[in-house]
Amino acid sequence: MIGTQPLPRIQPLRPADLARTASVGLRTRPLRAGLSALGIAIGIAAMVAVLGLAASSQAGLVSEINRLGTNLLTVSNGQNLLGQPAELPTTAPAMISRIRAVTGVAATGSVSASVYRTPLIPAVNTNGLSVDAATTGLLPVVGSSIAQGRFLNAATARLPVAVLGATAAWLLGIDRVLPGERIWLGGQWFSVAGIIRRAVLAPEIDSAVLVGFPAAAAYLGFDKHPSTIYVRSQTSQVPAVHALLGATADPQAPYNVQVSRPSDALVAEADARSALNGLFLGLGAVALLVGGVGIANIMIISVLERRSEIGLRRALGATKGQVRAQFFAEALILSLLGGATGITLGALATVIYAATKNWSVVVPPTAVAGGLGAALAVGAIAGLLPAIRAARLSPTEALRTT
Repeated sequence: MIGTQPLPRIQPLRPADLARTASVGLRTRPLRAGLSALGIAIGIAAMVAVLGLAASSQAGLVSEINRLGTNLLTVSNGQNLLGQPAELPTTAPAMISRIRAVTGVAATGSVSASVYRTPLIPAVNTNGLSVDAATTGLLPVVGSSIAQGRFLNAATARLPVAVLGATAAWLLGIDRVLPGERIWLGGQWFSVAGIIRRAVLAPEIDSAVLVGFPAAAAYLGFDKHPSTIYVRSQTSQVPAVHALLGATADPQAPYNVQVSRPSDALVAEADARSALNGLFLGLGAVALLVGGVGIANIMIISVLERRSEIGLRRALGATKGQVRAQFFAEALILSLLGGATGITLGALATVIYAATKNWSVVVPPTAVAGGLGAALAVGAIAGLLPAIRAARLSPTEALRTT
């Protein structure tokens, strides 16, 4: 009886051998592989960029809120019971300053006057600029400062002197304060003393031309009634001060007074950005899905084109598991390349855009890890069916059809 030798046990492929074998199809068809990975890269780049920009924007917004403070409240004139504009009493700022938790009070009043660069400009071309009377302590209370020149003081507040908001200066074509700089305000010349930096918590000041309360009364017929009062309070006492402001500003008609917290607008802006972020994440997910379909399509075509290779490998002793692992690993490598490229592009987009907005650059680790995980997951799903189909081919069938 002739003895039979046992067949040698086929060892599984080592990771290095598997990676080298799986990369053969990618190296022989680089253009096709690159286009297939591009769909994954676009989807991952969109998702990483959205998350990175959202985090950078949020960090910038939080930093700005912390710098400006959340303890600013505004008191403005509302409407009376007849629906007509109400007036705040002239004593309202002084009354509000008596509240123990209040640390600063400033006021502005609306003045019925138009402002132009010169008297030669047609009266209809107002550019939407407003003229307001302002108290001398306005800037520290609203969290702004002077960019050029000087703000109003006790002396200039009584003279025909004006200070321009950031937008007002731009619309008037004044980017610096030169000696003798003047504007045509209310039918007369006013000297320009300074230009204010952008007031984030009081954007209405940006498009306003400010003059002193006494000067507005003397030269522009101002009635000295404030239209907006800016109040700084102790941060821990903001709700309590908010509850007192209406009755304190106008004890006889507190229902005519509107009280608001400007920092709430920044919080609402952050919420609106978050809603848009969800939309862009959805678009990125669609692009990622399209990329996955592209990889699945390419892998199926690759199996059909490489039937001879599969048959030869099977004839030389490769197992179904090894063939399956080869094509599955090829799909994973393809998606990994696309994911790495997408993460790089998304991070680069975040850095560039955040730099233009002067934000802190933040690329969340969850975005990087999530992007890479999503790419691998899509590649695994897309490559599973083609890998199974490749493993099911018998050596004779594969070689017969070549």
